[in-house]
Amino acid sequence: MKASNGEALQSAGTDSNVNTGSSFYSSSIRAVRTSVGWRLIPVFIATLVLIPVGTVVSSLFAPAGDVWQHLVETTLAELVANTFWLALGVSLGTALLGVSLAWFTAVCDFPGRGFFSWALLLPLAIPAYVIAFVALGLFDYVGPVQTALRAWLQSDLAWFPNVRGRLGVIVVMILAFYPYVYLLARNAFLTQGKRTLEAAQSLGFDRTHGFVKLSLPMARPWIAGGVMLALMETLADFGTVAVFNYDTFTTAIYKAWFGMFSLSAASQLASVLIVIVFVVIIVEQRMRSGMRYAESRQSARIDRIPLSGWRAWSIAALASGTLFLAFILPVSQLSIWAAGVFASDFDQRYLEFLWHSLLLSAVAAALTCGVALLMVYAARRHPDRITGAAVRISTIGYALPGAVLAVGIFIPVAWLDNQLSEMALRLFDFHSGLILQGTLLTMLIAYLTRFLAVSYNPIDSAMHRITPSIDEAVRGFGLTGWAALRRVHLPILKGGIFTAASLVFVDVMKEMPITLMTRPFGWDTLAVRIFEMTSEGEWEQAALPAVTLVLAGLLPIIFLMRQAEK
Repeated sequence: MKASNGEALQSAGTDSNVNTGSSFYSSSIRAVRTSVGWRLIPVFIATLVLIPVGTVVSSLFAPAGDVWQHLVETTLAELVANTFWLALGVSLGTALLGVSLAWFTAVCDFPGRGFFSWALLLPLAIPAYVIAFVALGLFDYVGPVQTALRAWLQSDLAWFPNVRGRLGVIVVMILAFYPYVYLLARNAFLTQGKRTLEAAQSLGFDRTHGFVKLSLPMARPWIAGGVMLALMETLADFGTVAVFNYDTFTTAIYKAWFGMFSLSAASQLASVLIVIVFVVIIVEQRMRSGMRYAESRQSARIDRIPLSGWRAWSIAALASGTLFLAFILPVSQLSIWAAGVFASDFDQRYLEFLWHSLLLSAVAAALTCGVALLMVYAARRHPDRITGAAVRISTIGYALPGAVLAVGIFIPVAWLDNQLSEMALRLFDFHSGLILQGTLLTMLIAYLTRFLAVSYNPIDSAMHRITPSIDEAVRGFGLTGWAALRRVHLPILKGGIFTAASLVFVDVMKEMPITLMTRPFGWDTLAVRIFEMTSEGEWEQAALPAVTLVLAGLLPIIFLMRQAEK
C-alpha cells in the first residue's frame, strides 16, 4: 500500500512538473511574442514615414524631364532666392520680436504685464494665410486704408510700401509665428528671473550688457527651438505665399503638379526642399553640439525689474501694437466681413465645409493620438537603441512641408493603385479604376505622417511622470502589455492625450497643402474654401470660413493657457 501511494505521489509530481514546465514554456512564448509585437510598432510607423521621404528624395537621381529643365532655366533661381530671403527675414524677425516680448513679460514689470503675458499667445489660433488676406484686404492699393489716406492727404502715396512685396510676406509671417519663440523664450527667462542680471552686475556689467552677455546665451536652446519651429512653418507654408503670389518652393510644387501636370517635376522640387530642411536642422544641431546649459528652478514669486516713465509705456505700446496687428485687427475685420456676407453667402455648402473639416480633424486627432500612445508605451517597455531610433524617425514628419508629404505619399499610392488594378484585371477581368487615390485614407496617412510629432510629445511628457515603481506594482498584480496600458497607464495619461488631441485637431483644421492636394473630388473643407476665395480676391467670402477656423483654434490655446496657470 505504501509503495502504491509512493508511486501515485511520484506520478502526480511528475505530471505536475510536466504541466508546470509546459505552462512556463507557453507563457514564455507569449511573452516573447508580446515583446516582439511592441517593438515592431515604432519600426512599422518609421517605415511608413520613410516611404514618402524616400520616394521624394529618390527623384533627385531620376532624369530631369522637359518641365524640370524649363523650371531650371526660368524660375529655379528665383525660387531659391525668394525662399532664402523669406526664411532669413522671418527667422530674424520672430527672434527679435519674440525674445523682446518674452524678456519684458518674464523679467520686467510694466503696465499691463499680467494681461500681455498670456494675450500675446492668442495669434497662435490664427492661420498665417488668414492674416495674409486680411492684410491685403486692408492695406492693398484699393483697400480702405490707402483709399482713405489718398483722399485725406490728396496724394498718390508713392511712399507707401508695397504690401504685396517681399516685405509684406515677411511681416505677416513674423506676426503669425512669433508666438513660437515667445512661448519658449519666456519659459527660459522665467527660470532665470532677476538673479542672472544680478550676477552680471556683480561682474561689472550693466543691465543691457548683462542681458546680452549672460541671459541671452543661457536661453539660447529655447530661443533656437522656437526659431526652428517658426522656420519650419515658414518653409512649409503654402497659403500665405499663395495669397501674396510670392513664389517659393511650396507654390512651385503645387503649380508643377496641378498646373503643368508633371508629378515628376513636383517630386524633384520637393526633394530639393527636403534637402534644404534637413541641412537647416543639421546646421542648427551642430551649432549647439557640445554646449551645456544649467536651468534653475522657477521661484513662486519672481522679483521683477520695475520699469517706469517712457520705458514702461514704450514696452506696453510694443506689446499692444503686436497684439493689435496679429490678433485684434484680423479678428475684427474678419467679423465685419463675415457679418456683411452671412445672410447672402451662408448656405448648405458651409455646413458641408464645416462637417468635412470637423470630421477630418477629429479622425486625424484620434488616429495620431492612438498611434502616438502605442509608440510611447513601446518606447517605455523597450528603451533600446533600435526602438529609440524608430521613434525619432517616426516624428520627423513635422519638419517636412505639407506639399512635400502630399507628393511623397501620392507617388507610392498611385503605384499601388496601378498594381491593384492590373491584378484585378488579370485575375477577375474587372476594371477596378482608382482604389486608393483621392480617398480619405490617403489624406489620413498624410496627416498621421505630418502631425505624429505634435501628438507624441505631450503624451511622452505625461508618460515620464509615471514613476517606474508604478510599473513594478502593475507587474506585481499580474498586468502586462495591453491590460496594463488600458487599466493603469491610459487613465493617468488622459491629460496629455487631451492636450495632444487638441493640438492635432486645430493643426488639421488649418492645414491647407495636404488637404488641397490629396482630398477626394468634391471634399472641400474650410481651409480649401479660404484658398479658393482668396485666390480670386474675394476677401469677404473668405472671412466666413476663416472666422470658424479662428474660433476652433482658440479652444486649444485657452486650454494650454489654463494648463500653464495650473
